[in-house]
Amino acid sequence: MVKRSSRLSVSGSDEGLPLLGVNIDHIATLRQARGTAYPDPVHAAALCELAGADQITIHLREDRRHIQDRDLKILSETVKTRLNLEMAATEELVRIALEARPDTVCMVPERREELTTEGGLDVASDRGGAISRAVRMLQEAEINVSLFVDPDVDQLRAAKKVGSDAVELHTGAYSDAKGQAARHAELAKLVDAAKAARKFGLQVNAGHGLNYTNVIPVAKIGEIVEFNIGHSIISRAVLVGMMEAVAEMKRLIFQARSL
Repeated sequence: MVKRSSRLSVSGSDEGLPLLGVNIDHIATLRQARGTAYPDPVHAAALCELAGADQITIHLREDRRHIQDRDLKILSETVKTRLNLEMAATEELVRIALEARPDTVCMVPERREELTTEGGLDVASDRGGAISRAVRMLQEAEINVSLFVDPDVDQLRAAKKVGSDAVELHTGAYSDAKGQAARHAELAKLVDAAKAARKFGLQVNAGHGLNYTNVIPVAKIGEIVEFNIGHSIISRAVLVGMMEAVAEMKRLIFQARSL
């Protein structure tokens, strides 16, 4: 299969502007709630791209609670920008990724009882070497690898050690922080982590819990190349439509970077 795009460098887009990846998992969540054929994530992905999304992100979970293998197969053939596959570092999912050949794989921790991904991947432990093996196998197939990690220098150093191309900083603690002081403290951790990751030569991405009211401070962090945002965009799309929801978020992150 011909790759849709070349490997991203840590410099990001040609214009130096942040990239927006739209996570369309919750389109599939709505579909699976009734076991229907609609709404179709493939249709949603096309609308996101028309609205200016730079990447489509999906999470193929082990329990297949939302995105299905069928979705990955079709999206891998139809996405025109970049396809980013979030997944656990398991043998089954590595095999599936090698068959589908998304542009990027972002490895995340996964527990079946969680509502959404809770916390970053513990790369520093990497029990049994599953993460490093997965990184190596995916990169040998010319698939970019990102690791979803907490803004912790030990995890960033470990990500560099296992050879990851990028890290996605987990912004959940910032997004969930109560009160101005707590938010500022969590934002400072993200700033420091982004600078450290960049020094390690890693591309810096960010995501989890970001929405239309809290994204601007994070979007101002110049080292961050790419934002992956899902739930808030899909929720907004219910009210204003998918294309307007995507366009609104892209305007916010562009405006923040230009301030």
